[in-house]
Amino acid sequence: MIGYVTLGTNDLQGNAPFYDAIAREMGTGRMMEFDSFIAWGEPDGAAGVALTKPYDGKTATVGNGTMVALQAKDKEQVHRLHEIALANGGTDEGAPGPRGDADENGLVFYASYFRDRDGNKLNAFCMAPHG
Repeated sequence: MIGYVTLGTNDLQGNAPFYDAIAREMGTGRMMEFDSFIAWGEPDGAAGVALTKPYDGKTATVGNGTMVALQAKDKEQVHRLHEIALANGGTDEGAPGPRGDADENGLVFYASYFRDRDGNKLNAFCMAPHG
């Protein structure tokens, strides 16, 4: 079970508003905060996301193929999270929309993709009725 995912940052205070806005839309906020680390989520809740300056003091870099997926309530929230990300300094990596075909229950993977100011890739997704 995942407790939280940590992403590296070179500008903790500059990137924090991006995650504050995303967390607020998802109904949560900061659960832990130190000079070099901030975590968003609920203690003993679903998995959270954290930003940290690297412990070794070296420059934070993004992982090639690494992505954090944020589970949205519905398609509308997928759209809102994408808009919030872009409004808070993020960059577009894929507009909201269905990905692939519907499953045996008529649901489709519906997602948007974006990066934070450090280049960490995230997506917002839900399973939604096709059409």
